[in-house]
Amino acid sequence: MIKIDALPAFSDNYIWLLQDSGQQRCAVVDPGDAAPVLAWLNAHPGWQLSDILVTHHHHDHVGGIAQLKAATGARVLGPARETIPERDSALKDGDCVEVLGHTLNVIEVPGHTLGHIAYYQAEQHWLFCGDTLFAAGCGRLFEGSPAQMHASLQRLAALPERTLVYCTHEYTLSNLRFAQAVEPDNAQIAERLQQVAAWRQAGQISLPSTLALERATNPFLRCAEPAVIETLNCREGAENRSSAQVFTRLRAWKDNF
Repeated sequence: MIKIDALPAFSDNYIWLLQDSGQQRCAVVDPGDAAPVLAWLNAHPGWQLSDILVTHHHHDHVGGIAQLKAATGARVLGPARETIPERDSALKDGDCVEVLGHTLNVIEVPGHTLGHIAYYQAEQHWLFCGDTLFAAGCGRLFEGSPAQMHASLQRLAALPERTLVYCTHEYTLSNLRFAQAVEPDNAQIAERLQQVAAWRQAGQISLPSTLALERATNPFLRCAEPAVIETLNCREGAENRSSAQVFTRLRAWKDNF
């Protein structure tokens, strides 16, 4: 069995730590800072960091790679379409990689960056999606187009509803406040907002989420819902918008929310 924990980094990043206690091997996802990972390894003598998984090239996701590889010799896997420091394996859409005895499928999800990838484990239903899909939100568009991001989110939303969403930032509370502005009558959003507010007040992490929960409460996965369209029409004027166009306007609204 693999245990997955979050190592906090910077102000709101999470480095996901996958642990195989039987073999005392571990892997990390998006180590923007080496210090939290090295601290964990120092506190767990005998453990070996075997793999470093990277979703995209932003510094808060790759900044610790060189130091970790130098210290542990870990294999570095990352997107083929981006420059990733110390990368050993360049991954593209449809590739499969073995990590801690589990097969991860690579899904290209451009939008936040052009070469962004996600890792999906079908049997355990893990999704490591970097800055593409957030709990109740999605990443900003730094390189890709709204159409690309919308298509990427649709790909992820099509995965099984029990899929566990391991994104890399603690943005859930602010995302839910926006979601409630988009759907003020959505009872599941109101309930989730109350729950996450209590968790954060207690210093608890709000992740992982599930795709079932995201489909019910994440406005960026609900662009075809009548209530979302109605809110946008009231805000910006009635138009016959496609789901991709609804997403574009929602993302622009969220950027200034």
